[in-house]
Amino acid sequence: MKTSEVCTLTAPVTKPPAIRVVTYNIHGCVGLDRRYDPARIAALLREIDADIACLQEVDPRRGGLQNGQGAYLGKATGRRVLLGSGIPDRPGRFANAILTRFPPLATRAIDLAIPGCEPRAAIDVDLMIGHHVLRVMATHFGLHMGERRLQANRMIAALGDPATQNGDPPQAVLLVGDLNEWRGRNGGIIALDRCLGPGAAAPTFPSFMPVLPLDRIYALGPVVLRDVYVHRSPLARVASDHLPLVGSLSWNASQTDDRQAAPAPMIPHRKRRRQNAAVGAV
Repeated sequence: MKTSEVCTLTAPVTKPPAIRVVTYNIHGCVGLDRRYDPARIAALLREIDADIACLQEVDPRRGGLQNGQGAYLGKATGRRVLLGSGIPDRPGRFANAILTRFPPLATRAIDLAIPGCEPRAAIDVDLMIGHHVLRVMATHFGLHMGERRLQANRMIAALGDPATQNGDPPQAVLLVGDLNEWRGRNGGIIALDRCLGPGAAAPTFPSFMPVLPLDRIYALGPVVLRDVYVHRSPLARVASDHLPLVGSLSWNASQTDDRQAAPAPMIPHRKRRRQNAAVGAV
């Protein structure tokens, strides 16, 4: 009688695919040629093909589109639409929106309105990405340095709030948006750099000859942000007054097997600098 051999097969560890993210101020779908053209913005978003697209200056009222620009762009790109129209008693001209492939677990609004300034807000969502929960905070800061300083502090305070409604805490945070800041260390968002580490930034404004790094991408927790670039296609140069800022977000290898990873901690900036050495500022 032959003894059968027993083969033990070990399933290969699969690393979750990188997530393409973009932050983009669409200028109400009005291009540098002053033409109102939501279809052009939709074509540009399809050109980038991001898994998570965070949009600013989404006009919910203009152009006769059913359910507004956000719903139109979601349908045109085949993405789920998460809208942040601001705080109900402080309506502004524009909204933030997130278009994503991933299912949302919770959606919240952060009030960033400063007395005497145009009302601002942030959209704050939890997305289920495989076995991980990613918190995405997308915003559009104000035009004045003091205003941005207060708004940065409110975003940091919001990071300490309970982030989910279903008991699944996020393992990582992505904070992005048009922060209207170009002054570096002398500007109004230095608190974000101290808390989250240097944000990825590059000149994105004005789109025809970008010189100001108004848009930022921050990542916190067991994720790595790399391959950050400004999308400079011919379509992007005319579709809005900003260029899109694109990056690739990956989970750290140590987290690929851990389905019960701890929530993203508020890591002091000095430690974050060492952990995010591979990211840097672009």
